[in-house]
Amino acid sequence: MKRSIILGVLIASAAIPATAQGQTRTIYSSLPLSGPASTQTKAVNDGARQALQEAGGMAGGQAIKFVTLNDATKRAGSWVPELVARNARRAAQDDSTLAILGPFNSGAAAVMIPITNEAGVPVISPSNTAIGLTTDGPGANPGEPDKYYPTGERTYFRIMPNDQVQADALATAMRDAGCKRIGSVHDGETYGKGMGTLMRRSAARLGMKVASTTRIRRGTRRFSSIKGDCIAYTGITANGATRMFNRVSRKAKLFGSDGVAESGFTDHISASVAKRMTVTVSTLAPSAYPGGASFANADPYKLYGYEVMKLILDGANAAGATKEALLGWLRTGVQNRASVLGTYSLDANGDTTLRSYGLYGVKGRNLVFNGAITAA
Repeated sequence: MKRSIILGVLIASAAIPATAQGQTRTIYSSLPLSGPASTQTKAVNDGARQALQEAGGMAGGQAIKFVTLNDATKRAGSWVPELVARNARRAAQDDSTLAILGPFNSGAAAVMIPITNEAGVPVISPSNTAIGLTTDGPGANPGEPDKYYPTGERTYFRIMPNDQVQADALATAMRDAGCKRIGSVHDGETYGKGMGTLMRRSAARLGMKVASTTRIRRGTRRFSSIKGDCIAYTGITANGATRMFNRVSRKAKLFGSDGVAESGFTDHISASVAKRMTVTVSTLAPSAYPGGASFANADPYKLYGYEVMKLILDGANAAGATKEALLGWLRTGVQNRASVLGTYSLDANGDTTLRSYGLYGVKGRNLVFNGAITAA
């Protein structure tokens, strides 16, 4: 295995007093540091480092070490189950582990959570949205979410709104754009499939007709089955998104959920696609957040990495720097929390109460914030 696959970064270790070295706690991040999402995941880690540095590398009277792990390979271009499982086992078997920041992708969370749940390791994602990770009902797969929690206790939390909120926002954006017939496209992954189901339900509820439902894969070459005056994709970039959008109808209005909200997508779509593209993202422009002024010109995901790290550190300060104490605090102690993202709580399922979604266009190969949307 290449050394680049697992990258350890120690924060403020030189400043840790010798007397505290034996009490060091470890916070891991497990994110795809290779592939289309690498710009966003770098921003997540940078935000986490900033929060830890502001805290002086300490929490709950303990020195904190931040270790970043890669769950992707360059060949795959995205996360792979083997590395997700390896990262989860590493954290689960490390007695110094306090928490895991991640994963970035919902499919990766489905692999990680059962492993870390058995070890009682808190997992806090800055970006997962698949509804079945935390609750059952529309958009969830059979057995979800119980199959992810073999102990029967919740150990997973997220600070990004789940896919029900995003589906409603995406459908609202299409309705407001005058869409009548929707071509729904997904990639079959946990996130893409579930998000597509929820989006189609929301679209129908708002009076739009679902003209076609199509699954694509990384190698898909033909897209003639995709019909509609508006086409909405609910998968991730790496599974054929750019090829699909570049080859579908030149007249359709185009929409994507946040699985394509990355430079790996915007760098490879044609100018015609970019002009017609709207992407829903739970991250707003930094300036639109209550605490975003200090993150001007930063990738919005930096705020989410910052908030996950700060949440962990605040929990350690409030309850103690052990994974058991942190878990207890996360389950009951996060209520009306003032953060850079706004004020939120974590509910009994581990979901955030934040509900804002951003609408983005594409200009000059960059996502451009066009404003926030309230889901109908």
